[in-house]
Parts: sequence; structure tokens; C-alpha cells
Amino acid sequence: MRIISKEQLLNLREKYPAGCRVELLKMDDIQAPRIGTKGTVVGVDDIGSIMVRWDSGSSLSVAFGEDLCRRIHDDR
Repeated sequence: MRIISKEQLLNLREKYPAGCRVELLKMDDIQAPRIGTKGTVVGVDDIGSIMVRWDSGSSLSVAFGEDLCRRIHDDR
């Protein structure tokens, strides 16, 4: 796990505000949603993990420096 700076954390919170939609690009976890799964951001925690409510029902966070997602404009 990488340490996140205050500036990086602020940038993440600006880029991924609660309610925005994301698509999973990479997550190395046996219980991860499938790549391409979409979800709604709940928030960004103090260590930079993007907390997501995935459309598949999962709630695994996107870990800073490990996993990847991208913001999308999706009406579901």
C-alpha cells in the first residue's frame, strides 16, 4: 500500500465526489467485481481508497496505488 499525500487525497476527492459513477479497470482481489463493472462512489476515505457501491452488489473499495477505476458519465 502506498502512502497518499494531503494534496493527492484532495485531488481524489475532487475527481471522485460522492454520487459520481465509475467503471472498474483493475482490481487484484479474488472477490473483486468483474472488470468493466460500474458503480456509484460513496466517498474517498482518509487513505485514498475510493469507496464504491458496485452495481453487482459488491462494496469493495478501489485501493489507492493498487486498483484502477475511471469516472464515467452514465445514466445507468
